[in-house]
Amino acid sequence: MMEDIFDLLITSLPVVISAIAAKQISELDEVGIVAGVIAGLLSTEGGIVGGLIARILAGILAHYIFQRTVEWNFPMTTVNIVTGGISGLISGVFVYLLIAPLALQLANQIRWVIDTTIDINPILAGLLAGLLIWPTILMGIYHAAILPIILLEIETTGNSFIGAIDVVGLGMVAMSINLANIIFPRTKGERALAWPGFLVLFGFGTYVESAYPFMFSSRVVFGGAILSAGLAGTFVGLFKARGVGYVPTLVQPFLSNNIIGFIISMIVGLIAAFIITVTANKKIKQKE
Repeated sequence: MMEDIFDLLITSLPVVISAIAAKQISELDEVGIVAGVIAGLLSTEGGIVGGLIARILAGILAHYIFQRTVEWNFPMTTVNIVTGGISGLISGVFVYLLIAPLALQLANQIRWVIDTTIDINPILAGLLAGLLIWPTILMGIYHAAILPIILLEIETTGNSFIGAIDVVGLGMVAMSINLANIIFPRTKGERALAWPGFLVLFGFGTYVESAYPFMFSSRVVFGGAILSAGLAGTFVGLFKARGVGYVPTLVQPFLSNNIIGFIISMIVGLIAAFIITVTANKKIKQKE
């Protein structure tokens, strides 16, 4: 029963990806979501990559069709129906008929590259992925580049090497920075600021942007976050651990292929970021 539910969730990933991304690309909120859902439903045969292609086409078409129908003085209700329906159908059918087989081949190649890199030198792969995970999210390319790769791995194996890096390098490090500012804050205001971020990260495994105020106000904390993520990623590579993000912290190890290795990697990221953040906070308070 649980396996069937999990398979259903995996199958629905292209739909979710298409809906979210089409909304972002088209900048049309609900209309973009409708276009993305229709395109995603028609592109499930292409897997995650098919969903990515459908999302881009649906977003671009929705934006174009919306502008044209407004210029042609269509009633607004008709504008929304035509925009969401036509853009979703065109992009979805295009992927279904022409792109799906190629998308699956591309997905297999991407997975092969990831698996081969891990097999050749998992420790180096973990280190590099850990060091790069914060820059990708700060540059705004995480959701466009990293998250699809995580979903691509999950689609096949049920968990992800990059997903494990996400958990230990982003989630645990961000939670640790918040924790350090709760226990050893520079000011009482920063303790109050850190509490919500810590609780959300601990309870839901997301909200890493809660660490931004502390990272952007201290070069040491900023650099420490990147170094801690790299160190935690090294241990992920050492244990060849895989994981799934966006779940409660206490649940994450049990979704991994290596529970003990995953827990150790989480602790490494937590302790490293905590020590660096506390050290930086104490030095700042001494100067004041």
